[in-house]
Amino acid sequence: MMKKILFSMAISMAILSCKQEAKEESQTEVEITDASMYESFGEEISPEAALSTEEMKKIYETLEVGDSIEVKFTGSVKSVCQAKGCWMKLDLGDSETESFVRFKDYGFFVPMDASGAEAILKGIAKKEETSVAELKHYAEDAGKSEEEIAKITQPKVEYTFLADGVLLKKKA
Repeated sequence: MMKKILFSMAISMAILSCKQEAKEESQTEVEITDASMYESFGEEISPEAALSTEEMKKIYETLEVGDSIEVKFTGSVKSVCQAKGCWMKLDLGDSETESFVRFKDYGFFVPMDASGAEAILKGIAKKEETSVAELKHYAEDAGKSEEEIAKITQPKVEYTFLADGVLLKKKA
């Protein structure tokens, strides 16, 4: 009787492990397919386990000025530095709230035509105050008019992100 029980358990374990291996193989195939849909910049990252735009916005809202958190999230590129692609802004879901993204050690840039692309970023999210001088510099990089730049007179509390790596969804 004991032999039958042990034999049944061994058979069950073998079947379960085969199912698990098949599941892992199919997940690997999906990961490769998903990764091939993106162009990579900076540190190599994967698209898996990225927070949604809405989840990221909630995290930013809980931060105090000066706080930071390491995270990976996805969002839509609103704009890119038109001087050389050295920064971008990501929409955080309500067309008014955005994350200002710079690239670690100024070590990589993104294409200047990336507006509208889906992006996945890994790095450090922070809530910080940006000076008037920096805001004017970024407005100039974005191609804003002298009138628009002159209207910048107050520092601004912003959601910022220092990206180690970026994935941009390839255009079809």
